[in-house]
Amino acid sequence: MMAVSGMKAYMHSNAGSYGKLVKYVEDTWLVHKKKWAHAWTNEVTHSGNTNNCGMEAAHSALKQFFETSNLQLDTMQIKIYNVIEHTFTEISSHIGYFRLSQASEFRGSDLEASAYCSISRVIAHSKWRKSEKMGESRRIQLGTVGALSLSVVSSVSIVICNKALMSTLGFIFATTLTSWHLLVTFCSLHVALLMKLFEHKPFDPRTVVGFGILNGISIGLLNLSLGFNSVGFYQMTKLAIIPCTVLLETIFLSKKFSKNIQFSLVILLLGVGIATVTDLQLNVLGSVLSLLAVITTCVAQIMTNTIQKKYKVSSTQLLYQSCPYQAITLFIAGPFLDKFLTNQNVFAFRYTQEVLAFIVLSCLISVSVNFSTFLVIGKTSPVTYQVLGHLKTCLVLAFGYVLLHDPFSWRNIIGILVAILGMVLYSYYCTRDSQKKTIESSVILQTKEGESEPLVQAENGAAAVNDNALLMAPVRKSERYSHS
Repeated sequence: MMAVSGMKAYMHSNAGSYGKLVKYVEDTWLVHKKKWAHAWTNEVTHSGNTNNCGMEAAHSALKQFFETSNLQLDTMQIKIYNVIEHTFTEISSHIGYFRLSQASEFRGSDLEASAYCSISRVIAHSKWRKSEKMGESRRIQLGTVGALSLSVVSSVSIVICNKALMSTLGFIFATTLTSWHLLVTFCSLHVALLMKLFEHKPFDPRTVVGFGILNGISIGLLNLSLGFNSVGFYQMTKLAIIPCTVLLETIFLSKKFSKNIQFSLVILLLGVGIATVTDLQLNVLGSVLSLLAVITTCVAQIMTNTIQKKYKVSSTQLLYQSCPYQAITLFIAGPFLDKFLTNQNVFAFRYTQEVLAFIVLSCLISVSVNFSTFLVIGKTSPVTYQVLGHLKTCLVLAFGYVLLHDPFSWRNIIGILVAILGMVLYSYYCTRDSQKKTIESSVILQTKEGESEPLVQAENGAAAVNDNALLMAPVRKSERYSHS
């Protein structure tokens, strides 16, 4: 009431020429102030709180926890959580005290019992929600780490296997081999579906067909790019995928990349360029093919992420539905493309037991590669997958030197170290930005929940095949088709 009287006095002293407005407020609204107060204190359960003193006291206590008005959002949220937990602890102790020392009074007062039970439920609900969010966040982090680890291990394994198959045993039909990879992947997923290890979830057929064919085209263009360009220019083509992806996501998806992330990507690309790029021989046809390969690969990677989110399908469900179209595209075009690039016929090749053994091993590993590729892009982003791909490049160079005795120079070592620095910076800035976004979204979510309930937290098939068939070994001109 005092607040209303003060507001009325303020309006009289400051209204000036707005006398009609003041009279309207007095005659239309302020005359009902007693009725409003009566209705509030008599019709709403308030447990004796008929003024705002309690709220002012809580606000004052909260300001004491803040200590300053210039806090970062994440620090402020932590302090608010501390205040809430402190308040819940006090309420819990009071409830326990009343139940023990004033048991008879507690049982005799239905209103107090109801109020205390309600408070207990709020406390339990809040703690459960907090523990649930922490558990969910922990599971998401573990799932992302597992997907990244699976992708690295399987990709490096298949690159080493394919390098032995192509460089040592002479099986250089990369596109055809990739089609076999996808066929084996589809058959494996179909068996998993029959065993009910995942649920089939059909969605827009045109999107699936277009997505699968686009992946197949991007694989063919990457192989053609290697065939018509020097190995050094091909490596530059792969380096261009990250900035192109960033550009496309910024323009068409309105995604923002902080300056720190952009800086870390530049460091990463510089390091990989130093380690892998040697000769740069340009030609018009090769440059056009490289440009088309970069664009189709970027679009396919972005679609891998957006399709999973838009249609709410898992990486396994998307891979299962798109695999047949990728495989058919490459199975038909593969023999012709390989014959054009190598002047050899895949069907006339002499298949020894050793060659067959490595082909089977490569196809089995490809199941893990394709699955982890979709999983990583679904959980993170196309850019993160490309960063992970360059980590694989560095690991392949290192394993090639250790296991296959490939030539290694100080340039390779310096480039790998610079690339690792870029990866560490990228991971750090991505984690920091992700935490900020999580905190902001958590604050918004809690605000919305408070309105209705008590208040209670990382590549597509084309990319997969890049790991399967487009090997990243030390860049020597004599081995250009062992990289395909």
